[in-house]
Amino acid sequence: QVQLVESGGGLVQAGGSMRLSCAASRSISVFNIMGWYRQAPGEQRILVADITRDGNTYYGESVKGRFTISKDSAQDTLYLQMNNLKPEDTAVYYCAVSYWSDMAGGYWGQGTQVTVSS
Repeated sequence: QVQLVESGGGLVQAGGSMRLSCAASRSISVFNIMGWYRQAPGEQRILVADITRDGNTYYGESVKGRFTISKDSAQDTLYLQMNNLKPEDTAVYYCAVSYWSDMAGGYWGQGTQVTVSS
């Protein structure tokens, strides 16, 4: 079992910045992929960004150029730096990790609320 604990969410004004953290209960070097997802009320959970073991990154179109995903193996922590936040970024953000090439069968955090006011 792997426990993931997200932190860093809260309320921010549009145009502001916020950094989310996801601390893992074991070494993150074993995971093939790590990512951030978000779910807005009444909508499906979608991929925001992910990063592979080799450091390759992917970003959803709506966050490209504004969000940056990174990881710190020494701290066993995944980050999501969010800049120029928009009201449409409001959602519950989840981190997820997997030993395989996708998140099927992966592990998920409990989620952290991000609210962007206009």
